[in-house]
Amino acid sequence: MIVGTDPRQLQFEFALWTQEMVREVIRRKFEVHLSAAVSVGRLLRKMGLSPQRPSWLATRQNPDAVEEFKTVIFPKIWAEAAAKGGTVWFADEAGVRSDCHAGATWAPKCRTPVVKSTGPRHSVNMLSAVAPDGSLRFSTYTARFTSAEFIDFCNRLLDDAAGPVFVVVDGHPAHRSKAAKEFVESTGGRLKLSITCPATRGELCPDGGCEQASTRPSSAGPASPARTTSEPMPSPHSNGCRGCHTSSAGSSATRGAVGPLV
Repeated sequence: MIVGTDPRQLQFEFALWTQEMVREVIRRKFEVHLSAAVSVGRLLRKMGLSPQRPSWLATRQNPDAVEEFKTVIFPKIWAEAAAKGGTVWFADEAGVRSDCHAGATWAPKCRTPVVKSTGPRHSVNMLSAVAPDGSLRFSTYTARFTSAEFIDFCNRLLDDAAGPVFVVVDGHPAHRSKAAKEFVESTGGRLKLSITCPATRGELCPDGGCEQASTRPSSAGPASPARTTSEPMPSPHSNGCRGCHTSSAGSSATRGAVGPLV
């Protein structure tokens, strides 16, 4: 009942399971009252379940287009690149804001940590590309994403490559613009632009994870509690720790050089 079921199908408000929801399901079905934190948690672990971050799949995704890309379109791109000694890149865009809540820290229970930051909200955009071997190239900019930014990025990919460059992208207007087409033609075959990634196909594009990685907290663990302060909260349901990942869009980020992500 838990695995593969959306809680909203059982008249819950949220789409992700919590121990409290599981406790309520047990109460409804078996008329047994259990402790969510202890009994339900122990029961879920015995069933081989663990709390996990879900992968999101768009409901508008076209399964036929996805299958065609995986079995027909991409194999052709890969074969042509291999025959010509070229490099294949999956490119995508992402945005990061200074008020993005993507981290966690330590704090006493029922005392939400407070992260002090400046009042102004900053944002920075990123254009990145990932190769099948894991190589990564990226460029940051503060302006709106346009065909000029995309062309500049592709030009830098060409500068770093000895052979042809095959760039796989989705149908964003900047990718399909007249300026982008003219630039591809001007390269004399060195740049191959494939606008073939199906819409809402996040799991097919390796570069789709760059936005998540750019806002995900460091793997080193939660930040030191010395950097935050805690305030009492009136509700016991507000005892979760909330952090804020800050990315300032300074002048050094504008039109940054394409290079490995560090």
